[in-house]
Amino acid sequence: MIETGDLRRGVTIEIGGTLYQLLDFHHLKIGRGSAQVRMKLRDIKGGHTIERTVQAGERFTRATLETRSVQFLYTEDGLYHFMDTESFEQFPVDRDQIEDSLPYLTENMNLDMVFYQDAPIGVELPTTVTLKIVETPPAFKGDTANAGTKPATLETGLVITVPMFVENGIAVVVDTRSGDYVERA
Repeated sequence: MIETGDLRRGVTIEIGGTLYQLLDFHHLKIGRGSAQVRMKLRDIKGGHTIERTVQAGERFTRATLETRSVQFLYTEDGLYHFMDTESFEQFPVDRDQIEDSLPYLTENMNLDMVFYQDAPIGVELPTTVTLKIVETPPAFKGDTANAGTKPATLETGLVITVPMFVENGIAVVVDTRSGDYVERA
């Protein structure tokens, strides 16, 4: 059990059978009333964010999550198949569980998968990934006075903005937290 005084950002708690990750919290003491804690929580399975206010001292069940190294193999019929890199066990994951990570997944990519009670609930992407540009308009001399940007479609279908000098077929490094271009690979 974890009390409101022990809360930290990133802690995973269970409320009413639903797993939430604590994004932010504030202790509030207003007038003569008892202290309260306002929490901003993200539903791990659903992906949506909620705000909840509770009395100070309330207890929550701490959820124990396990992380395993996996390799993304392929997709078939809306299921994404992964393999545990230690036991070589293969298992499918539903699209809804990893939807935010899909623009960065490529076949044979190694990453970490989060499990709760031996069931996969999501993936942890590396900070940056290297993806190949499949389509971007050509840059013409004199297009811009300063360093300009243009849209580029990557091999996963993700569209990002890249500098004018980047061309088709070039591999680029993309930040998975923001979806921004970092550098050429």
